[in-house]
Amino acid sequence: MTDHRMTPTAGRTALMVIDMQNAFCNDGGSIASIDLDISMLKAAIKPCARLIDGARAAGIPIIYTRYVYRADYADGGVLVKYLLPALGELDHLAAGTWDVEIVEELTPQKSDYVVDKNRPSGFYASGLEPILNGLDTDSLVVCGVTTNCCVETTVRDASQRDYITFVVTDATGELEQERHDFAINTMAFLFAEPVTVDDVLQFWQ
Repeated sequence: MTDHRMTPTAGRTALMVIDMQNAFCNDGGSIASIDLDISMLKAAIKPCARLIDGARAAGIPIIYTRYVYRADYADGGVLVKYLLPALGELDHLAAGTWDVEIVEELTPQKSDYVVDKNRPSGFYASGLEPILNGLDTDSLVVCGVTTNCCVETTVRDASQRDYITFVVTDATGELEQERHDFAINTMAFLFAEPVTVDDVLQFWQ
C-alpha cells in the first residue's frame, strides 16, 4: 500500500463485506428477477472471496452486513412505500427468505460477525458500532455491493465517525459502470482511500 494517503492500523482493522446477498448477486435473486443486469454485482464475488481468505489468514475480523426488511415491510420506509414499491411484491430482502442470505461462495463462519440492517448504511439503527468498539477497530476495509448505495453510504458514515476507511475498487459492484466510477471518485475525494484487492493483501502479509 505504498503511495497512499493513509494505511490501516495493524491490529485494529476490520474487513466489512457489504450486502453480498442472493438478492443482489444470484441469478435467482429478486434483483435479477426484474430483468436488471447483475453481472457486475456477481463479478464482485471472487474478489471479495480473496479478501475474506486474506483476512482469515491474517486474523482480521470479518463483518458481513445484510439488508433485511420485516416480512410485512413495516420498516421499509420511503424507499419501499414510494420510490420502489414493486420491491414489496417480490419478497425483496424479506426476513426469513433465501433472498437475504449471503451468497454461498462467501458463507460466513462462526467466528465472523453478521449485522442486519434495513437502511443503506451499515451504521444506521444496527449493532455495528458496538462490535467495532468491542474489537477496538479504527480502520475499515470495505467491499461489496452496491457501490453507489450501501457501500458509499456506509463509507460516508464510517468517515464521519473518523474511521480510517478504505474502499476496495475491484471488490465492489454496481448495476452500471458509470455509477460505480462516480461513486468511487466521490468516496476517494473526501471519505475513503481507494485500494485494490492486491493492495490490501499486500498490506496484510
